[in-house]
This record gives sequence, C-alpha cells and structure tokens, in this order.
Amino acid sequence: MLALILGAFVAATYFLEVQVRDRALADRVQAVSKLVDQKLAKDTHLMQAVLRTMMGDQAIQSAFARMDRAALQRAAGPLFESLRRDHRITHLYFNGPDLVNLLRLHSPDEHGDQIQRATTLQARDTGQAAHGLELGALGTLTLRLVMPWQVGGRVLGYVEMGEEIGQLVDEIHDSLAVDVLVLIDKQFLPSQQWHHGLALLKRQGNWERFAQQVMVAKTAAQVPPGINDATLARLRGGRNDVMAVGARQLHLAMLALNDASGKRIGDLVVMRDISALQATFLTSMMTVTALGLIIGAVLLGFFYFALDRVERDYVRHSALELQLLRMGSEHQRMLQIEKLSALGTMVGEIAHQLNNPLVGVVNLAQLARRECHDPERTAELLQEIEHAGADCHAFIQSMLRFSKVSGFESRATPMKQVIDETVLLFQQTVHRPLPVQVVLPEQAVVLELDPILLRHALFNLLLNAAQATPGEGVIDIGLQAATQPQGTTPGWLLTVRDHGRGIAPDVLDKIFEPFFTTRSDGTGLGLPVVQHVALIHGGSVSVSCPADGGTQFAVWLPQEPQGGKRNTPQDPNHAA
Repeated sequence: MLALILGAFVAATYFLEVQVRDRALADRVQAVSKLVDQKLAKDTHLMQAVLRTMMGDQAIQSAFARMDRAALQRAAGPLFESLRRDHRITHLYFNGPDLVNLLRLHSPDEHGDQIQRATTLQARDTGQAAHGLELGALGTLTLRLVMPWQVGGRVLGYVEMGEEIGQLVDEIHDSLAVDVLVLIDKQFLPSQQWHHGLALLKRQGNWERFAQQVMVAKTAAQVPPGINDATLARLRGGRNDVMAVGARQLHLAMLALNDASGKRIGDLVVMRDISALQATFLTSMMTVTALGLIIGAVLLGFFYFALDRVERDYVRHSALELQLLRMGSEHQRMLQIEKLSALGTMVGEIAHQLNNPLVGVVNLAQLARRECHDPERTAELLQEIEHAGADCHAFIQSMLRFSKVSGFESRATPMKQVIDETVLLFQQTVHRPLPVQVVLPEQAVVLELDPILLRHALFNLLLNAAQATPGEGVIDIGLQAATQPQGTTPGWLLTVRDHGRGIAPDVLDKIFEPFFTTRSDGTGLGLPVVQHVALIHGGSVSVSCPADGGTQFAVWLPQEPQGGKRNTPQDPNHAA
C-alpha cells in the first residue's frame, strides 16, 4: 500500500511538474510575443524620428533631389555609421519616385533595382509611412520603415531604414533569458539569393540543415543537434518538446513569424534551459520518497508490535458482532410478533364491529319467523334487519375508504378550490349546518397533491369539528406558509379549529390509532385517514388544545413534492 501511495504521489507530482513547466514556457512565449511587438513599435518610432530629422538636412535633400549618388553618400554616410554603431540600424535606402534604388548605404555597390516590397508599395499608394518585417534582397529578415520624401507637394522619392531581426532577438535573449532561433520558409527565400547574402555580408549558414526552412538568425552559440525536421513539425503543430543536450535540459516551443502583409513567412523557436528546474524537482522527489520510505518503515515496525493487540481486539469484536447478530434476529422476531399482534387486533376490531349487528340480524330473523302471522310486526323486524345490514355496509365502506388512501394521483392543485369545494360538500351533507370561517393568503397557493384525498382528509376534520362544536359555534379554517415542524423545508399549514370542549389529555395519544373512538357511532378511522393522507404527501398532522378552548388540527404539506412526483393509480375495485 505504501508503494502504491508513493507511486501515485510520484506520478501525480511528475504530471503536475510537466503542467507547471509547460505553463511557464507558454508564459515565456507570450512574453516573447509581447516583447517583439513592443520592440518593433519602439524601434519603428525611433527610425521615424531619425528619418524626419534627416529630411531636414539641406545637403541630403539637395543631393537626393538631384539623384546624385556620390553627394548623397557623402552627406548621409556619417549619419548612417552613427546609427549603425549606436542604435543597431543596419539598412538605409534612397529610392527614386519610380521605386528604383538609388543608394544602399549599407551596400553601396548594390543599386539600380526596383523595390517591390509590401512596405514600399504601401508607402507609395497611401503617401504615408509604412513599416513591418520583410525579407530583403540579401536574404535578411529586417524591420523596415519606408517614408515618402515630399517637398512642396512633389515626391522626391522614398527613404527606407531597417534593423535586422538579429538585433531584436539579442534583446529578447537578454531580457527573458531564453534563446531564439529565427527560421524562414524556403519558399519565400531562393537559395541563390540567400547564399549571395551570406557571401556579401560575410556570414555563415547551412541551407541543408532543414528541409522546409532555413535559419537566418539565432542567439545560441550552437544549435542543438536534436532539433531536426521532426522536432519542427511537432512544434509547429502546437506541441512543446524537451530534449537533453549533454548535461542540459532544453524546453522548446514555437511562435509564428508574420511579415508586414500579415503572411506567415517563418517561425521563432523559443528555447528555455530548464536544467536547474529539473535538478531541483528530482532532488525534491528523491527527498520526499526517502522520507516516505523511512516513515513507512517506522509505521510498519509499530504495526508489527501492535499486531497482537489488534488481533485480540478483532476476536473481541467478532464475539460482539455475533451477539449483536443474535440480538438483531430476536429483534426482527419481536417486530414480526408485534405486526401479527397488530393484525390480530385489527381483525378482532373488525370482527367485533361486524359481529354485533350480525347477531342482531340473526335474532331478528328468528323473531320474524315466529311472528310471521303478524304482517306489521314482521315488517318492523325486517326494517330493523335492514338497518343492521346498512350499518355493516357502512362499516365495510369505511374500511374500503381507509385502504384506498394507499395510492393517489398528484397534480398541481389550487388550495382555495379544494377548501371551497370541501366546505360546500360539508354544509350540504351534515344535518346541522355550522358557519365555517376561511382565512387564506392573498396570493394563490398551488401545491402538487391529490385533491380527492385532501378533500377526504379535510372533510373528516370538518365532521370531527362539527361533532365537537356545541350549539351554533363557528369552525375556523386557515392556510399559512410554514416550515416543516422540527425542520427547515418550506411548506404550508392547513388548520381546522373548533370551539368545543377539547380533547382529554389521556386520549390525545390514541386519537390516530385505527378503530379508536370515543363516540358510540364512530368507526375510529377518520383521523387515521387524515394522518395517512398527510404522510403519503410527505407531510404531517398534529393536534393541539388552545388555552381559550376547542381543538385545532394542523396538516403541514410541503411546497414541493417529497422524493419526486408520484402518480399511483387507484384500484378500481375499491369503493369510493
């Protein structure tokens, strides 16, 4: 188990370190991208300020207007040398109005060609300064700024200043401590042009190093031999790569390189040395693993010495479990006995309720047979038999109604409608109609419930209230928002209160028991039905005797259905 835990720890830590390493490199790549943009913007502003200052030089302007190469070189040469020495400016062009090059101060012998680069064409077409990265005729990638030189509304020509990207990547290396390789796609740079530039600028390069790209600038003294076409393909696909170069560990990523027209002409490969980070990580992992093994050995030793005590505890616990198992079996048996006892009690009550009228029926039938010669007396006896049969039928109907509440169909039901319909049925049914006062909330209350069962329960409560109310007393019905008793679930409290004599304390605990009644003509099933209806709706019912007299029954119903909406069809064989 310890080995599994340590293995999981090492694996999780390794993947976390990889994520942190990749995120750090991604941050560096973003920083490189931002620094490139900032550097390009800064150098462009610098070159623009230098060109505006140079355009104010009358000697340079006069030589350029006459298209005098020698005079222009004498006038602008010292300025270019100062810019190359102090500000790393590598290119300064003077092009005529027809875009034909008059003078390249960095390569005076190269002139007479027409410049068709995007920045030059944009400056000509817009009459405004244009800038961006572009490939030059010598195979160099340069930040260029082209400005039209206008005097008196006439364009003398175009002045172009540039800075090779090698100067830019050196600053990135110094600022962010990463090495950068600048790769250009060979489709944008002919081999002959590139080799000509190397010879002219006295540089070295390897055209055959990569199949699709050629390196035009770098900050690393030596390019790692592990960087090949397969590596570049993975980097260009958006993946990172880690490679070992001797004792060093390098982490590589790639950034797209776009020219002034927005076209991707190559890539920047960013290399970060993570040797120190990897060494720290490995040291930490080894330290944690060693500590884990030491702690594990100590724990195993302690566990060995504690094993005897654990074994004794296990034996003792096993004995206790066997004892509890026997007690559980006996408890289940007692519960079964209690269920059978309750069933026997219910059957006895049913038998008692039916036996009394049936005995009367038998006696009255025997008496009617002896009195058959007296038609009037026989009719009276038959009427008594009919009354006894009706009592048995009413009792059986009550039992069927009690069993019917085991299933219900719930739906969205307005509480006001249920209460109004039940009160109307109550006033039309009872022989002694009593005034019913209903207090409801101002807003409509709609609950998910079975309206038939709720009317049944409310009707039983109204009948009980009517039987307990003397004279012309008033029955109060109320509905108000309330949380669940001994809980926090939101819901509604439906109350029915009478103003009778109340319920004796010794009877309160029995009123919800089936067949318990204090009236000679009662069945003892009304309040159990009310309780059962509340329970299957996820609610509850309670009873209290207010200090000012009477009895109040409160049915709490939840705002939302408990355990989801239930929809249980009723048995069609049950009577209504």
